[in-house]
Amino acid sequence: MKAVRVETGRPYDILIERGLIKKCGEIIKEITKAVRIAVITDSNVSPIYAETVKTSLKEAGFAVTVFAFEAGEQSKGIETICHMYDCLADNNFTRQDMIVALGGGVTGDMAGFAAATYLRGIEFVQIPTSLLAQVDSSVGGKTGFDIKQGKNLVGAFWQPSLVIIDPDTIDTLPKHFVSDGMAEVIKYGCIKDKEFFNFLKNEDAFENIDEVIYKCVKIKRDVVSADEHEKGERMLLNFGHTLGHALEKLGDFKTLSHGEAVAIGMVMMTAASEKAGLTKGGTCKKIAKVCRKYGLPIENPEKSQDIALAALNDKKSSGNSINLVLISEIGKSFVKKIPHEELAEFIKVD
Repeated sequence: MKAVRVETGRPYDILIERGLIKKCGEIIKEITKAVRIAVITDSNVSPIYAETVKTSLKEAGFAVTVFAFEAGEQSKGIETICHMYDCLADNNFTRQDMIVALGGGVTGDMAGFAAATYLRGIEFVQIPTSLLAQVDSSVGGKTGFDIKQGKNLVGAFWQPSLVIIDPDTIDTLPKHFVSDGMAEVIKYGCIKDKEFFNFLKNEDAFENIDEVIYKCVKIKRDVVSADEHEKGERMLLNFGHTLGHALEKLGDFKTLSHGEAVAIGMVMMTAASEKAGLTKGGTCKKIAKVCRKYGLPIENPEKSQDIALAALNDKKSSGNSINLVLISEIGKSFVKKIPHEELAEFIKVD
């Protein structure tokens, strides 16, 4: 078993091993005094893993409630969160009890927010079942949900007590969702590790997926431990996300998945920064080639003016400007502040 320690205000471990989901009860028992556990999952994951997790938790002595919501980004709103609160209250959950988030990024974000806010905060454990969640969203304590004006505009920083990653769960994912997670994997190489990027370019990540997950988790651990609340370096993790979130919003969260939108966002942003002389020439082509290799789109279907307008409500906005994450070359990233009125022209590339 591989273990990665995250040194935040509330330190915790990330455990990575195949078959770990079947032993989650005994592992969780070691880190909590909770009596009740609510397993929060979605309608896609529940039929595959909910019974396995429920059985393991019961065998460890927990009273278990399972709450499943309709899968998809369209469920990532306050109404679903309120249904989670109802489930917790109806089952007499106390501050000493726990939530287990079982699923992908949408599940982890919302279950984490419910944990952060119910009774002003209860413990939660992440058991991510998608590649995207395993390499990115389950680590770092970002929780939240969408409102009509934009993605993840309401949320809280609330660190999990433990993250349990079982790479076997990736084998049950449709190919599309595995490719989706690769966008975040590629992002880590772009912003922090040229050698890792070259590995993704020259080798097959899927044949080494356990090591890929471990590498990404370590990179994110280092960033989050240094900047838990996104006041500085952690902003670099948003490479591709400002434009990606805008593209998701323009498609009403139906046209593009998160990973697809981030891939397009990384390519768009790098093309723009190359045009501005801020990025080494040819970098955009390198990113586009790797994205295509792993089944991700790179072409932007929207007008730059529409994307800029959709991006103005992004969390990276500050006053009358927006913080853009750019790379000077593969493995080296930085933040550049752009006035709102200049964004459309900056990202406009033939």
